[in-house]
This record gives sequence, structure tokens and C-alpha cells, in this order.
Amino acid sequence: MTTQIEYARANTITAQMEAVARSEGLSAEYIRAKVALGEIVIANNPARPHQKVVGIGTGLRTKVNASIGASSDICDLAAEIRKAQIAEEEGADTLMELSAGGDLDRIRREVLANTSLPVGNVPLYQAFKETSRKYKNPAKLDPEFLFELIERQLADGLSFMAIHCGINQYTIERLRKQGFRYGGLASKGGTFMVAWMDATGKENPLYAQFDRVCGLMKKHDAILSLGNGIRAGAIHDSHDRAQMAEMIINCELAELGREMGCQMMVEGPGHVPLDEIAANIQLEKRMSGNAPYYVLGPLPLDTGAGYDHIVAAIGAANSARHGADLICYITPAEHLALPNEDDVREGVRATRLAVRIGDVAKYPDRREGEKQAAMARRDMRWDDLQRHLLFPDTAQAIRAARAPEASDTCTMCGDFCAMKKGMEVFHADIAGDKIAPITPTS
Repeated sequence: MTTQIEYARANTITAQMEAVARSEGLSAEYIRAKVALGEIVIANNPARPHQKVVGIGTGLRTKVNASIGASSDICDLAAEIRKAQIAEEEGADTLMELSAGGDLDRIRREVLANTSLPVGNVPLYQAFKETSRKYKNPAKLDPEFLFELIERQLADGLSFMAIHCGINQYTIERLRKQGFRYGGLASKGGTFMVAWMDATGKENPLYAQFDRVCGLMKKHDAILSLGNGIRAGAIHDSHDRAQMAEMIINCELAELGREMGCQMMVEGPGHVPLDEIAANIQLEKRMSGNAPYYVLGPLPLDTGAGYDHIVAAIGAANSARHGADLICYITPAEHLALPNEDDVREGVRATRLAVRIGDVAKYPDRREGEKQAAMARRDMRWDDLQRHLLFPDTAQAIRAARAPEASDTCTMCGDFCAMKKGMEVFHADIAGDKIAPITPTS
């Protein structure tokens, strides 16, 4: 199959590139040129013609990913389908199906059938889970089974995969030489691959046979998202030697994958203090040739459990501001429990707010919506204000529950309204979005 990056290099603008251009308000030629460079990837597995076409990368709106999936403790297919639907309703751009419990093939296929979002996964989850079920020992994983599984999942219609190619014996040696970590290992797939390599003494097959991985992804024009298996699980581990070793390898692999005609993303970085976020993104962009960066979190604090969606939103806003391209949401249940439907809703909303904050800073020419909302608030045009809000249903419910006596104010200020008094004092004459020259009064 000819991939989007191969079409772009042949100066061909595809229907998918045109769709991205329309959704972003950019020219199709801009999208083509950036896809050719590997700076934009397009999530759209041809096996799912009904799915939305989503562009991720340079110059585009920062996208939001929502993750769902059953666990060994809680496995409810109907709940996972509902979570996928809520994520789409709330405005997520992509979805990751990360089940590690139940009938994994059935869950994946049902989720794919019940959402129009591009869906990704981590194939190592199913590979190690099914190996454990069969042999009672995940270290008995057969690499051939892993590759067969990747192809099976792609054939179902996955548009991107987080594949842990950057873990190798060198990165594991860095972990040992630095005396492990304060926060341990945070990636399930990455940790089980490290354990497999330790038990077998063999190299990671996803690294050793990287060209084979790319070949499978190209066959379905899916995005290879280079998984961050050694990401920091604590801010004190941020940018340690093990994490940086994997990041360097992943950036090298991103370049190699593009040369093979495969769409590539790089993942990172986990838990990162606020003052290191900009540098992390700059390093990824510089070392990878500006490959799209799929950011997990980042969480700039380790003590926010129960409110980690807020912690992550602070990190996500800074990440979007400095060039991250896709942000994986964090829910209030992070570090505590499997997210429920309400957690998914809150996680998507918090992350959408975060990327909007980052994009407003990253793209100053895209602030018109903020200005229109401010003007509606200034003029006390409450109905107009609702149309400019990210979450008008919540705003409307709050206002209705605590309605003011005077409909042009709110119960925060009542008759002590600063906006109302300001307009009276300055006799503002509103003409479109401009205020006429003000005539002082005696």
C-alpha cells in the first residue's frame, strides 16, 4: 500500500490531506509538504472508511487522545464502549483501546465498531496477556506471535500503534548503572518487555526487527508511535540516563522509519517538572527531525492523586505551548483505579482546556474565539457567550441553578456588577467588535 508520506513525496495531494486541510483551515499544499517531511502524520486506516481523518503535527491544532480499556479486575465491555462514545462526544480527537483483561480481540473490535475516532493500542498488552494465559509465564512470549498479533490488530482497523522499539539492552544497562529509579517503571508494555529481555537474555525483537515493524505498519498505512517504555514515573526520574537513552534511540528510529515510507510519531515523557517541559520538547523535535510528539501527561507533580487530571492539564498546557502535537489525557482516577465514565468525561474536558490554552499561546493569530467570548461577557450578552465557550452546557447549568434577579448580571456580583458599571461610566458605543472613542463625562 502507498502510504500518505509516500504520496506526499510524489507531490500527490490525497483526499485525507484535503480533509485535514479543511478541518484546520490550512492549504492542502501545506499539509502535503509537511507530511512529506514527516512533520505531520494522518491517522486514517483505510480498513475503516467511516472514521474521522485526523492530522497530527506542525502547524495544526494540538490534538487530545483519550485512553480506555478493561483490566483484569474490572472487565465490562458495555462500559468500555460507553467510555469510547463519551470520549468522542466530549471532543477527543483519537482513542487508545488499552484493554488488558477479558476477550481482547472482541473488546477491540467492538470499540472500533462503536466510534468514528481513529483508534490506537499497545500490542504488547495483548501479546504478554495471552502468553501469560497460555504458559503462566509472560517470559515465554514468542516474537513470531507478537508480529502475527500486530498484523491481526492492524487488519481490524487500528490507525496507530504505540510500539516499544526504543527499549534495547543498552537502555536497560543504563537503568542498572544508575541504580534503578525513585518512581520505578511506569509503562506496562515497556516493563514487561524489559522483564522478557532480562529473562531470555535476548534483544528486544521490536528493535532488532525494526524494518519488519515498519513493513507491517506501511501495509495498513498506520502510524508507528514509538512507545516510551522507559518514561519517568516520578519527577525525580525525569531526564535520567535511561529515559534519555530511549529518547535518542526513538528519535533515530523515527528518521529511519520515515526513510522507509512509514508515518512516525515519538512518545514521551511521563512525569516531568514544569521547568523541564520546554527542554524535553525541544530535544525531541531537534533529534527527530521535527517528528510529531505524542505527550503522555506530562505530570509535573507526584502528589496530586485524585486530581491528576488538573496536574496533567497544567503540564499539557505547557507542552502544547512549546510544540507538543498530541496529548494523552489523564483522568482523576490516574494512579488510583480504572477510570469510569465520569472520569473519562472529566479527563477529556480538562485536556481540551489545556491544549486550548497552549494553542492560544503557540498560535497568537488564533485568538479570535477568546476575544469574542470576552466581548460577550463585557456586554453581558449571555446567550452569545454560551456559543463561544468550550463547555456551554456546564456554564448554562451553573447559571440556571443560581439565577440572578436581573437577567443581565450574575449572582457573583448582582447589582455590584463591574461590567455593567464600566459600560455606564464610559458610555461605550459598541460598533461591531470595536468600541467608539470615549467622551469623558463631568
